[in-house]
Amino acid sequence: MSAVTEAPARSPRQVVGAYVALTKPRVIELLLITTIPAMLLAARGLPPLWLIACTLAGGTLAAGSANALNCYVDADIDSVMKRTSARPLAKDSIPPRNALIFGIVLGVVAFAFLWLTTNLMSAVFAVATILFYIFVYTLVLKRRTSQNIIWGGIAGCMPVIIGWSAVTGTVEWQALVMFGVIFFWTPPHTWALAMKFKEDYARAGVPMLPVVATAQQVTRQIVIYSWITVLCTLLLAPVTSWVYLAVAAASGVWFAVFAHRLHGVVRRGGSTNTMKFFHMSNLYLMLVFCGLAVDAVLGLPVLGWPF
Repeated sequence: MSAVTEAPARSPRQVVGAYVALTKPRVIELLLITTIPAMLLAARGLPPLWLIACTLAGGTLAAGSANALNCYVDADIDSVMKRTSARPLAKDSIPPRNALIFGIVLGVVAFAFLWLTTNLMSAVFAVATILFYIFVYTLVLKRRTSQNIIWGGIAGCMPVIIGWSAVTGTVEWQALVMFGVIFFWTPPHTWALAMKFKEDYARAGVPMLPVVATAQQVTRQIVIYSWITVLCTLLLAPVTSWVYLAVAAASGVWFAVFAHRLHGVVRRGGSTNTMKFFHMSNLYLMLVFCGLAVDAVLGLPVLGWPF
C-alpha cells in the first residue's frame, strides 16, 4: 500500500498572505491612484479626510472581492500560465470553495461599508463593478473575443465614478471624462503586457489581441488608443488650471511618442521591450491623475471655455 502524502501545514502568516494575494494588491494600488484625484476634483479642493479614507477602504474591499472571484473563475487558466502560476489557487494554497466565499464576503462588506460611510450610489456602483468584472468580462468576454480587454476594462474605470459619487452623490461629465481616460488607456497598457506573455495566453486559450493579430497590428492599435487617451485627458482643461494642462500635455506627448517608437521598432522587425511600455504607461496614468489632484488642491483659476 502506497503512503499518502499530506500537504505541508501552513503557518497563519502564510495563510493570511495567500488570502491577501488572492485580492491582487498591486492591481488595487493602481485603482486607488485614480480614486483620490476624482474626489479632489469633485470637491474642488480637499474633501473630508474621513470620507477619502472610507471611500478608499470600501473601494479596496470591492476590488479585492472582484479579484478574488476572478481568481476563482480563472483558476484553470492561472495554473497553465507562467505569469499567474504562483497565484494561491494555482498553487493549491487555498481551497477553491474558501476563495469563493472569501470573495463574496468581501463584496457584501464593501457594499455595506460604502453605504454606511458614503452613500447608496457609491455602494451600488461598487457592486455593479464586481458583477460586471466577473459575469461580463471574466465569464463571457475574456475567453471568447480579442475585444475582451476593451470592454472588460470598464471595471477598472469605475473607481473614478465611485470616488466622484462619494463626494457629490451624483455623476457629472467630468467623472465621465476621467472614466474615458482610463477606458482608452487600458487597452494599450494591457496589450503591451499581453505581447510579452503571448505564448502564455495562447496556451491558456485566451484570445488576447497579440494572440490573434500580428505584432504590427497590435502596436498600431496601441498608437491609436494612446492618442485617444491623450486627447481625452485634455477635455478636463476647462475645469482645471494651467498646472493640469501642462502636466497632461507634456506627459501625453511623452506617452504618444513612446507608443510610436514601439510601433516603429516592430514595423522594422527589431527586438521590442513591451514591458518597458507597460511600466511607462503606469507612470503616465499616475502623472496625469497626480497633476489633476495637485491642480484641484491648489485651487487656481480654471481655464474655462474655450481654453
